[in-house]
Amino acid sequence: MTRSPRQRVIYVCQQCGYQSPRWEGRCADCGAWNSLVETVEAPEPAPGRSVAMSAGMVRPVPLAQLQSSRFERVPVPIGEFSRVLGGGIVPGSVVLVGGDPGIGKSTLLLQLAGSLADQVGPVLYVSGEESAEQVKLRADRLSVGGERLFVLAETALDQVLVQIEEVRPRLVVVDSIQTMYLPAVPSAAGSVTQVRESAMALLRVAKATHIPIFIVGHVTKEGAIAGPRVLEHIVDTVLYLEGERFHSYRLLRGVKNRFGSTNEVGVFEMQGDGLAEVSNPSAVFLGERTGPTFGSAVAVTLEGTRPLLVEIQALTTTTTFGLPRRTANGIDLGRLLVLTAVLTKRVGLGLSNQDIYVNVVGGLKVSEPAADLAVAVAVASSFREVSIATDLAVIGEVGLSGELRRVGQLERRLAEAANLGFRRCLIPQSAASPRLAQQLGLTTIGAASVAEAIEIAWEP
Repeated sequence: MTRSPRQRVIYVCQQCGYQSPRWEGRCADCGAWNSLVETVEAPEPAPGRSVAMSAGMVRPVPLAQLQSSRFERVPVPIGEFSRVLGGGIVPGSVVLVGGDPGIGKSTLLLQLAGSLADQVGPVLYVSGEESAEQVKLRADRLSVGGERLFVLAETALDQVLVQIEEVRPRLVVVDSIQTMYLPAVPSAAGSVTQVRESAMALLRVAKATHIPIFIVGHVTKEGAIAGPRVLEHIVDTVLYLEGERFHSYRLLRGVKNRFGSTNEVGVFEMQGDGLAEVSNPSAVFLGERTGPTFGSAVAVTLEGTRPLLVEIQALTTTTTFGLPRRTANGIDLGRLLVLTAVLTKRVGLGLSNQDIYVNVVGGLKVSEPAADLAVAVAVASSFREVSIATDLAVIGEVGLSGELRRVGQLERRLAEAANLGFRRCLIPQSAASPRLAQQLGLTTIGAASVAEAIEIAWEP
């Protein structure tokens, strides 16, 4: 590679964006091996050049003179998607959608593109991973069509920008940013430099034309968006599509949103014809729950502002090895270890020789501490082989001393349990409210400690 005397060579880590003046086998920042790639930096502009060019730049405007009426959100026909975005798509916004391979990112965005094309105007779907005919096959399976949905199979971003200028769509979908490249940037597609510069080019177009752009981003094996961390700072909104590939349910969660809350979550079910909205996920997650069984309890969790009732199953068996196993699916393993220690020390359960397996039904991941009591009750139920009543829901955080602590938005949780037919709810004693329970037609049972709560849960 020939370089001008003013160009400088640096080595950039393809995992984290760390820069080094020389090649190293291991990145000094993230520790990745063989991830530093040679990159040629562009020459610095001549002194005074930026000042000379500033004559034609946009001047600052007083905030009081700006009008936001023309930036009304574009309504999204997919209700769960609209909930996560904050009520619609803001014109000129750039949204990054990430998730594991095969989780349904392209499917969801193609459905969104088809719906908006029918309602608001032309939509441009740019595919850098599939040909136009392959996108058509997927669109036929999803029953997506129309004359105003345009498909462009291209990886050269300068050509994509030309087509955006010609078509003037109401929405652009780029699938994916790792396949795009700018010919003027001397590095391969998917490199840190190409990803950063491509994202900046799309951002400039979105802000100048007020066209919203959705970008699909690959994720690393750790679950983070591949490429430089600055990519998430460039865009306005970052969404993650979560779920187990072998389960049908998907959660769309926002981790950054400049135009709305990041507390909302959308629930979808993967079906043969695409992702379908789940308007009442609690009823779906509990739909296959049978009669009383050992080691099964219903927890009332909160995903954003939406309460969810999920079934937590536990199984304890005598270990055949010297060191018992602890396996958690859907909850944090460290939290399970803490609850096991509390049950052993404060309740007196002999779990030191027991393998413990805990699973959240439906492939969901529960991270909030309000599910602590349900996990503890399920483990104790399996160990003692005593079933828990099917009309009992469990809410509460467990402390290291075995005490129960109140959780937030209890009224919303109790209302959801009452709507699904639960007649009793086990809650911390400090949060008991007979008046609220009477309004909801629900019987609340207060317990001061996890030992007391387990005894109550076992009562017929």
